Amino acid sequence: MTRRICIVTGSRAEYGHVRWLARGISGDHRLQLQMLVTGSHLDPRFGETWREIEQDGFAIDARAESLLCGDSPVDAAVAMGAGLAALGRSLETLRPDIVVILGDRYEMLAAASAALLLRLPIAHLHGGEITEGAFDDAMRHAITKMAHLHFAAAEPYARRIVQLGEDPARVFCVGAPGIDALIHEPPLTREALADTISFPWHRRFVVVTYHPETLAAGDPAAPARALCAALAGVPDLAVLITGVNADPGRDAVAATLTAFAAEDPASRRVVASLGQRRYLAAIRYAAAVVGNSSSGIIEAPAVGTATVNIGGRQEGRLRAVSVLDCKPDRNAIAAAVATALDPATRDAARTQIPPYGRGGASDAIREVLATHALEGLTRKRFYDLKAA
Repeated sequence: MTRRICIVTGSRAEYGHVRWLARGISGDHRLQLQMLVTGSHLDPRFGETWREIEQDGFAIDARAESLLCGDSPVDAAVAMGAGLAALGRSLETLRPDIVVILGDRYEMLAAASAALLLRLPIAHLHGGEITEGAFDDAMRHAITKMAHLHFAAAEPYARRIVQLGEDPARVFCVGAPGIDALIHEPPLTREALADTISFPWHRRFVVVTYHPETLAAGDPAAPARALCAALAGVPDLAVLITGVNADPGRDAVAATLTAFAAEDPASRRVVASLGQRRYLAAIRYAAAVVGNSSSGIIEAPAVGTATVNIGGRQEGRLRAVSVLDCKPDRNAIAAAVATALDPATRDAARTQIPPYGRGGASDAIREVLATHALEGLTRKRFYDLKAA
């Protein structure tokens, strides 16, 4: 009997991690893919990235509106509540055999809550990780406790999932599925990128992806201003800036980055969404990745590009040697950028061993989804660690 596997996707970044898994599921005769789209995918402010899903050849089976209408924490709470209601209705209509959820954002917490209430088995990707500077950290662990199958990106994360009381027999260490696109798809050339985006690809450039640090006090745009000031001091450097995600403080950060780009349009460009193929090509050709996105921790080391990681949003995640952490102030960022641009750093980045595997995670996840027993899957017992 064909199993219905529903992938919930709420943002361009997380869709890039499940894209190759979706492709594998759609080509497996044992499985039927369902795509449930929510979050910023449906918001024009973020580039209506649901179009990328259809361009990849996937049908969207349901849309669950959970738009962030403002820029405050209460707006996020309202969006999460609306998303929970819409996702519940969508999952009730789709009735999948397994719901696949990646990560830690509030729309994913809403999806997990809805699936739990509907007694639908949940497969959780990228559990067990730590990001101490964002409220995503608590949401990720909450989703782990609702989930029934766990796919960890590294061995320390798999151990932490067990530490949270999950049965080791349901925890699979597979690596990061987002790396599969780097393995299976040839990168776009600089010429192909130039055909789609007007940007000085021939020059030395950095890719900037910066999001609000949601657990930090004070002005959410202050670190972004420090980032812009640091980059402005680097001579002959082009800057490609990707869109800010849908978190409280987003508008202030986005306005800061947009104003920075407007000061020098010949060398700086803001793009709401590059899409996965263009983004992975861009970071491959970049001199460095700068900001606080998980892509600087996972994908950039896999393509051999150095990362300047600003502030505490990603604090706690495994690091490659090419990831340079710095405080969110101008001088610290400038020093880290200078180190990242040094040829010795770039050479070391190209020869390192990435901590999140070398591909194959999507196939491993798909096989478990196709073969793991479903009977009794939604019943869990707390797994107690043995006393030392």
